[in-house]
Amino acid sequence: MTSAAVPDGQRGDDDRGGLRAALSGLTTRGRSFLAAGVAAAVCAYVLGQADLLRVGLLLAVLPLICVLVLHRTRYRVATSRLLTPQRVETGTEARVRLRMENVSKLPTGLLMLQDHVPYMLGSRPRFVLDRVEAGGRREVSYRVRSDLRGRFPLGPLQLRLSDPFGMCELSRSFSAYDTLTVVPRTEALPPVGLFGESAGYGEGQRRALALAGDDDVIPRAYRHGDDLRRVHWRSTARYGELMVRREEQPQRARCTVLLDTREVAYRGAGPDSAFEWAVSGAASALVHMLERGYTVRLLTDTGSAVPGEGAEGFGGSVQDPADSAGLMMDALAVVDHSEGAGLSRASDVLRTGGDGLLVAFFGDLDEEQAALVARMHGRTGAAVAFVLDSGAWLTGGSVSGAVEKRLRRLREAGWTAIAVPPGARLADLWQQAAGVRAEAAADTPYGGWA
Repeated sequence: MTSAAVPDGQRGDDDRGGLRAALSGLTTRGRSFLAAGVAAAVCAYVLGQADLLRVGLLLAVLPLICVLVLHRTRYRVATSRLLTPQRVETGTEARVRLRMENVSKLPTGLLMLQDHVPYMLGSRPRFVLDRVEAGGRREVSYRVRSDLRGRFPLGPLQLRLSDPFGMCELSRSFSAYDTLTVVPRTEALPPVGLFGESAGYGEGQRRALALAGDDDVIPRAYRHGDDLRRVHWRSTARYGELMVRREEQPQRARCTVLLDTREVAYRGAGPDSAFEWAVSGAASALVHMLERGYTVRLLTDTGSAVPGEGAEGFGGSVQDPADSAGLMMDALAVVDHSEGAGLSRASDVLRTGGDGLLVAFFGDLDEEQAALVARMHGRTGAAVAFVLDSGAWLTGGSVSGAVEKRLRRLREAGWTAIAVPPGARLADLWQQAAGVRAEAAADTPYGGWA
């Protein structure tokens, strides 16, 4: 982002307004000099001391001269900000580089740069530049870090001009700003493979055709390097140009990562709360499944799917997996509690497009919601649920008997249901779920997830 400011005066009414603004920029030192000068001038008049009058005039005129000089200064300054990277995980630093260029023909005086930074990212950085020659450049940098996810604006940059005596300071703000996206921290999950998995693509019986790629069933124009054995002569005669046959694409398994965001399902707040663990767990799962070759979508209890409505919300086939992961991570960066009390909207989405693997992260489930979740399994392939007891996370105790009862109900419905104790690592629970799923797969003719 690049912006420019012209810290000089205007004519007419703008000039008078700018002069008033310059007078309001008097520092404590400048105001003290002005007050001392006026007081000395009054005392000189009362006492009839000409020498004291001259001292008073000098004290009063000096800050006014500094105001006038800064007000009439006519140099132009351009700045740019470079944020790398623009997307970071919680607890990870990003670097911000500020570059200032004096594009006028006059050298600058004392300058102070201050960038506006949200308090979650740290204190506001300030830099003092003594003098920048005509056409000269200066570059400074600082780092930002957040333990909370979200989207945080950086900027606008503020420039303060000061005279050599420190009598007056004028501020000019630039308009450009950048946005830092802090996404949930992800955890590397073990690449477990279970019975029935087709190498690299997941469930053999629950696949969907990829929608784009090197091959499909429609003939296309010949490209340099294509195998001539794939020439489709009928299409070549029809279109008048060499056409080649596109073979059927490899099939790719689907995975839906369901995140329960209901406010009533979680207690507590902060980076170590149950809700933040669930968000981080969903982020880790979707990244892992994309890396395993799945087409993935992120679904919440509100029924909204990410990355989009195309291909029933799944990403990773038409879109590049990295792009799909970026869209879903951006959504998780700002996801918040929903006001809904149930999971019916998510259940409706799974009813119309719920084939493939389902990985769900649930908060507290009452009897009604547990029954609804149990019915979700019949609309999907393999289903794995990580259920949190927010009360245990709040107190640091063990998982309650009510949660164990809900888990048994989900298991009876075909879910691979795992309780999430406070402070648990998802990688360990993922491995535990793999073991449970392996035992179940041994008794069924199909199944498997990765």
